[in-house]
Amino acid sequence: MLFISEILFPDGNSRAARWSPVLLRAIVGFGFMSHGIAKLARGPDNFTRILAALGVPFPALMSWATILLEVFGAAFLLGALVTLVSIPSLIVLLVAIVTVHLPNGFSSIKLISVDAMGAHFGQPGYETDLLYIACIFALMLIGAGPVSVDGLIARNRSKSRR
Repeated sequence: MLFISEILFPDGNSRAARWSPVLLRAIVGFGFMSHGIAKLARGPDNFTRILAALGVPFPALMSWATILLEVFGAAFLLGALVTLVSIPSLIVLLVAIVTVHLPNGFSSIKLISVDAMGAHFGQPGYETDLLYIACIFALMLIGAGPVSVDGLIARNRSKSRR
C-alpha cells in the first residue's frame, strides 16, 4: 500500500508522520475548547440544569468539572499531558453518548427539512463523539508527537539522563 508520506518523502524519511499527532490534537483540542467556552457563554447554571434533568449525580460539580475539562482542551492543542487529559475526556464523551446521543442513533446530522429560513436539523447522534474517542485513543497510542510539550519534556529527560 502506498502512503502519501512515501510520495512526499521517498527516501523513507518520516517527517510527515511527526505532524499527524498535531492534526489529531488540533481537532480534539479545538472541539473541546469550543464546547467548554459555549457552556460558559450560556451560563454554567444552564448546563447544571441539563445535567440534573438527565439524572447525572452531583450536577453542579459535574457541570463545572466538564466545563473546565473542555476549556482546558488547550492541553490537547499544546500536546501537554495528553495521556492524563485523555482519560477524563473519554469518560465525558462516553457519558454524553449514553445519556444524550445514543437514543438519537449514529448520525450526527439529521436533516429534517429545508425552507426559506434554511436547513432544520434534528438531535445529533453519537457519531461525532465516536470520532473524538478514536482521535483520543490514537493520541494515547502514538503519543503527542515531538512537536508538543510532552515531546519537549521527553527530550529534556533524555538529555538529563546522559
